[in-house]
Amino acid sequence: MKRHNFSAGPCVLPKAVIEKASQAVLDYDNGLSLIEISHRSKAFVDVMEKARTLALELLGLEGKGYKALFLQGGASTQFLMVALNLLEKRAGYLNTGTWSTKAIKEAKIFDDIYEVASSESAGFNYIPKGYDIPENYDYFHCTSNNTIFGTQMKTFPDAPIPMVCDMSSDIFSRTLDFTKFDLIYAGAQKNLGPAGTTLVVVREDILGKVSRKIPSMMDYKTHISKGSMFNTPPVFAVYTSMLTLEWLKNKGGIAAIEEENEKKARLMYSELDLNPLFKGYAVKEDRSYMNATFTLENENLKETFDTMWKEAGINGLNGHRSVGGYRASMYNALTLESVQVLVEVMSELERKA
Repeated sequence: MKRHNFSAGPCVLPKAVIEKASQAVLDYDNGLSLIEISHRSKAFVDVMEKARTLALELLGLEGKGYKALFLQGGASTQFLMVALNLLEKRAGYLNTGTWSTKAIKEAKIFDDIYEVASSESAGFNYIPKGYDIPENYDYFHCTSNNTIFGTQMKTFPDAPIPMVCDMSSDIFSRTLDFTKFDLIYAGAQKNLGPAGTTLVVVREDILGKVSRKIPSMMDYKTHISKGSMFNTPPVFAVYTSMLTLEWLKNKGGIAAIEEENEKKARLMYSELDLNPLFKGYAVKEDRSYMNATFTLENENLKETFDTMWKEAGINGLNGHRSVGGYRASMYNALTLESVQVLVEVMSELERKA
């Protein structure tokens, strides 16, 4: 039976990428496995350089003062690292969900953090709009896509200060003017690769302006100077991310994958709106193209629905433990066919009810 993986992360990866990465584990460099060669060898240094170059190329940031880094510790470490490197007195955060709440918590260790707006009172089911970003702050932080609640920022403010964005769950999924952002970070395990590495893209001229001493491992300038090789990198995660970036480039880049993602989202949300047995969680204008969150109107149908989607080969559909319900994560590598299978199951439930 073909499996349809809607897991929120680690998530589905292109089959071709998995096959090539698997082969590299067996034999990458004349009988040596990828995961046993020296990370200082030319074979892996070339991988790291290609991954960093592809990231900037696909985002349209080559030659514009940005550096791409592949680090460790996940986006959760970036919550702390951003504040260590950029926060001098005060920063503004847009609070749109669990991950932005955690980012705020970590930044508050150092100094004064101000929530420019929050949707917490409504259960984070929408993206706040019409807020002001003070010009005297050190930076503005936002989260582009909220996996748990299924909301996504469709537009971004013209910030008068450096803008930092956690794009962990929708990077490389849609065309944006990425020059609007001064620092972007993203855990690889959504749209890029397996868990274990985090992509950071930073405009170099915003660094080195805080008065505090920054530990070497937490200093972006350290990692830039060492080409993301200050410590032993997660070689398999970086290599697989490089393969995924190659796969995306060969498909036609971000514009091409955006077109596919829009088709998947339209199909999914059309069913949610037309099927009376289901209710979407996020307000319509802020619905995420990556994570469709929904519930059953009648919980008595839960056992039947759960049995149906599992029998159809669907995996990872349960909602986050803090919210419940269901979550269909439709990252770049998920096919339109998989969404069609889910929609057919939902339609069949309506016919049976």
